[in-house]
Amino acid sequence: MAPTGRPSALAEHAFSPHDAVMGAAVRHLGRRRFLTVTAAAAALAFTTNLPARGAVAAPERAARITKDPFTLGVASGDPLPDSVLLWTRLAPEPFLEDGGMGTERVTVEWEVALDEYFAGVLFRGTADAHAEYNHSVHVDVKGLTPGTVYYYRFRAGAWLSPAGRTRTAPAAGSATGSLKLAAVACQAYMDGYYTVLRHVAEDDVDVVFHLGDYLYEYAVNSAGGERHYTDVTLPDVFNRETMTLADYRLRYSLYKTDEDLRAAHARHPFVVAWDDHETENNYAGSIPENDIPPSEFLLRRAAAYRAYWENQPLRAAQLPQGPDARLYRRLQWGTLAQFDILDTRQYRSDQAYDDRPHAPGAESDDPARTITGTAQEQWLLDGWKASTALWNVMPQQVCFSQRKFDVTADAALSMDAWDGYRASRDRVVAGAKAAGVDNWLILTGDVHVGYALDVKEDFDDPASATVGTEVTCTSVASGRDGVEKPANWDLYMRANPHMKFYNGRRGYVRAELGRQATHLDFRTVSAISTPGAAVTTAGSFVTEAGEPGLKPA
Repeated sequence: MAPTGRPSALAEHAFSPHDAVMGAAVRHLGRRRFLTVTAAAAALAFTTNLPARGAVAAPERAARITKDPFTLGVASGDPLPDSVLLWTRLAPEPFLEDGGMGTERVTVEWEVALDEYFAGVLFRGTADAHAEYNHSVHVDVKGLTPGTVYYYRFRAGAWLSPAGRTRTAPAAGSATGSLKLAAVACQAYMDGYYTVLRHVAEDDVDVVFHLGDYLYEYAVNSAGGERHYTDVTLPDVFNRETMTLADYRLRYSLYKTDEDLRAAHARHPFVVAWDDHETENNYAGSIPENDIPPSEFLLRRAAAYRAYWENQPLRAAQLPQGPDARLYRRLQWGTLAQFDILDTRQYRSDQAYDDRPHAPGAESDDPARTITGTAQEQWLLDGWKASTALWNVMPQQVCFSQRKFDVTADAALSMDAWDGYRASRDRVVAGAKAAGVDNWLILTGDVHVGYALDVKEDFDDPASATVGTEVTCTSVASGRDGVEKPANWDLYMRANPHMKFYNGRRGYVRAELGRQATHLDFRTVSAISTPGAAVTTAGSFVTEAGEPGLKPA
């Protein structure tokens, strides 16, 4: 990446006591040692601020909460046949650093029922909301019935949360006939309203995959950017780039105050994966976008990862240890689908050619380069070898298929996408073939447009075998209103014959997986600059089981 010579941005921000503890740990180790024990260093910093236990735990004060603490809503995620993760976060004052909750531990009650009125509660229990985790609550409810819709809610003191709706996955090995999912990504708050998420909330899908850029680190002004608020004035704390743990926590508070985002979470279980903006634009592993010491960036990454976990319906297995978090994971939907959720940001090699669009060359095609890291790549290939699912679905972040920016022989490609890691892509394609993956569906975010792409064995040979299907889900808000046919539409379609669809509106992808085929709809809205736009289907495709490739529906 091109260095900017920018001074330390962390130094420009006010630190909370927790941020100061982290910084002290870094200074104690020194830069040279930090570069060799980065995970241990940041983990040490975080362990100084873990929840207290036993007699030293802070007292409960649920009865003294005087304002609604459920301003950020409820959510569920990662459905298993017998378990779903339930989430909420207590924040009666969401725009304060502590959410208005102070430093005390609070016991939160939760309950699960089969009906939205909770006439017959099947499961109930309590969970502690710790100040050290920003009073977030993660409840892994077990003992549920496979393939079942449930309703859930929380209580803190006299306050009752909104009810959420979720579901479990079908029983392992069951021959489930269908699955409906929505794929979304890229929701820059300052670029417009979350009208897309309102339509996702109202859609009849089983699960939502969020493919990254849930949060953006960029400043949001007092009018909410392109939302142009006239009845609300956002505090100055949002009008700066996120750098510290306090910054990231507050930014999630801002995003989650959006009623359409809360509605989507309350209606469907989410499966989430991050990309770059949850931390910093186009970072690569431990390498920041700007010219700052890696030790300083890893401190920022640790804060971003911590805040991400606190604000998402993720299990304890995804809880970060310093600047590291195991986000890649696998879910099953009976024998119909296996989902291999990737993390293409945390383990990647630095982008080639200073992250500028560039024709393939020795630097980008170095076989040692990776976008997934060696361990995750092997995990993916091993998972395919063991898969008994009809559809192998790979939710991930950046464009997998080749995307030439011109029709010339030496056309530039994106060095931030899989095009900048072609050896890595070749290994994955070869692994899919070796494992006998016949029905490979890739769900992608990042690019703020909708693409439908045939995944080719050799992208430079249109006649080569088609080995899978990729769809990019455009964006919820990033890119503002967009246009149906971008200015480069004709150029891209000619340069990339495997590209079957290209649309520049905001929206989402709805996929219905069945035993014979998967049906794909690109759902778009005309505008997000003002709320309330209707949703339409801009394009529909089918990919048939056993016959890779896209056909118009």
